[in-house]
Amino acid sequence: MQLDLIPGGFSLTLDGREILRHTDASPALFVGHGEERMDMYRGNFDIDDYVVERTALVHVEIEGNRLSFSAAKGLDPRFVITLDGHHLVTEALDAKINRVWLRLTADSDEHVWGGGEQMSYFDMRGRRFPLWTSEPGVGRDKTSEITFKSDVTGRAGGDYYNTNYPQPTFLSSRRYAVHVETTAYLVFDFRRPDFHEIEVWAIPERLEFFAAPTFVALVGQLSERFGRQPQLPDWVYSGAILGLKDGDNSFTRMEAMRQAGVKVSGLWCEDWIGLRHTSFGARLFWDWRANEERYPHLRQKIAALRDEGIRFLGYVNPYICVDGTLYPAAEERGYFAKDEAGHTALVDFGEFDCGVVDFTNSEAAAWFAEEVLGKNMLDFGLSGWMADFGEYLPIDVKLANGVDAKLMHNAWPTLWAEVNARAVESRGQTGEALFFMRAGFTGVQAHCPLLWGGDQSVDFSRHDGLVTVMCGALSSGLLGNAYHHSDIGGYTSLFGNVRTPELLMRWAEMAAFTPVMRSHEGNRPLDNVQIDQDPEVLAHFARMTSIYVHLAPYLKALSAEAASTGLPVQRPLFLHHEDDRDTYTIQDAYLYGRDLLVAPVWQAGDTARRVYLPKNETWVHVWSGEKHAGGREIEIASPLGSPPVFYRAGAAETALFDALRTI
Repeated sequence: MQLDLIPGGFSLTLDGREILRHTDASPALFVGHGEERMDMYRGNFDIDDYVVERTALVHVEIEGNRLSFSAAKGLDPRFVITLDGHHLVTEALDAKINRVWLRLTADSDEHVWGGGEQMSYFDMRGRRFPLWTSEPGVGRDKTSEITFKSDVTGRAGGDYYNTNYPQPTFLSSRRYAVHVETTAYLVFDFRRPDFHEIEVWAIPERLEFFAAPTFVALVGQLSERFGRQPQLPDWVYSGAILGLKDGDNSFTRMEAMRQAGVKVSGLWCEDWIGLRHTSFGARLFWDWRANEERYPHLRQKIAALRDEGIRFLGYVNPYICVDGTLYPAAEERGYFAKDEAGHTALVDFGEFDCGVVDFTNSEAAAWFAEEVLGKNMLDFGLSGWMADFGEYLPIDVKLANGVDAKLMHNAWPTLWAEVNARAVESRGQTGEALFFMRAGFTGVQAHCPLLWGGDQSVDFSRHDGLVTVMCGALSSGLLGNAYHHSDIGGYTSLFGNVRTPELLMRWAEMAAFTPVMRSHEGNRPLDNVQIDQDPEVLAHFARMTSIYVHLAPYLKALSAEAASTGLPVQRPLFLHHEDDRDTYTIQDAYLYGRDLLVAPVWQAGDTARRVYLPKNETWVHVWSGEKHAGGREIEIASPLGSPPVFYRAGAAETALFDALRTI
């Protein structure tokens, strides 16, 4: 990083790229004071800010690597930035400052990606993105009826920027990246042609910059910074993880699906701890131990499944219901977050109350890892679970570490992931047991072995349907999250919105070309078509699992590559075609490794779709064997069962890919 004096200020460059320019006439730094309002309702937030002061710090005094900023020459400095290698370390000299705005240099034709797991827009340029972990919302499109109804009934409609997994990190098409080290509410604003503005509702610890000659090298740097996942467990490659929540009948249904040709690696029963019924639908009973009434002799059945090469997975989250067996012990030991009066803070989750285990209390975190995840789950025989609700820390609770819950809220998913990883490691099962999370923040990569895309609507909608899963995989993958998957068929079914057989089949087609195939019955199983209820859907799903298993040697190689280099399994087209700028904004297709290009059908009724093929390559259509020159968009027939998939001519796995036509 190089600091150069220019008339009226300075320019900061990183390996020859200007990343920040400050002059008296065009300052890069603003500070001030704001009074925020944050209202939380069941994981959804209504947030706004009253800005009391926003002052441009136009004057800078430079002493070595220390930059002291003031509102005018002769006034006392209010803010200091210290250059430390590739970092900008920040310090406020005025105690009243709790807002910082910093402008980074931008090019008019620049593209930016990242921001955690973004579901609506992969290229973030031209939009403003608040970064705050929350429920993503239902519909996520303020022009849609389902979003309107969700907003009216439960403040749950969401918008394009709402995400379970935000992260204050972005990559630029100028081949650099920046990460803001803070847990505070933060905004990336990419709407201006000549600068990117970063707004932080606190004093960030530092800004970290990364630069590389290629996107592949840049992603490698970021994955090294945030952490890399172990390789996928070997048992995953043998088929789909079937999500069934039908009590003991789940075993019978799974066996019938296997008889119909479905390849199965795991049985995932999130209702292993029992159910309660609410107006939202069947909800789980949040007391983290096997429910013998719903699943009699479960330990023995898990062992029998394992003998057949099939693993059993469950469900857990960081809350404990007040009417469960675990609550009294945690309450007696003071392991829950507290309210203003010092009592256990109870959170309404929709017709039942829970306490949140305070993971800033090391004893509480160790208790949950050992007693719940260790003894009740891993020792019981579970090989994995959904680790849900990391984004739900209330902002008004009191925590053991004394830090304001507003500053811990974004950090909570990473703490939650760390507790899960600690339990797995304590049993020597890292890389063997597989838990998956939807919530995340900076550093979750070092602990969580698998992301899932959250609770999409059971439809083809632009902002909450099948297509958003691809965007989420691509954005999070650039930040070191190698493995991503989703609920096959979606999850959220409200206001009469139900999945169709077509949606279920198209989703399965996409899932066959992702690291993990996992189905879900959704929040209203009885209202939505299930895989084993429709013979056509069942046969289609069975074939897709065979395709997934057939590609296991390729996926294993990608998993090994991810562990050694940090490259994600699902990759944006530009990652290997950076000289082709036509690939920079594509978010409804992806590279599966370097050699497969997958463009799932994501709109209802389509039997063909247009696909852009990167230039300087010849692409072979998997199902027909036809060759297509790159550097252009083609229209390809895509009937059910033949999603647009191409491989790169000359790929090492050509024989494996050609054999897909026989499945």
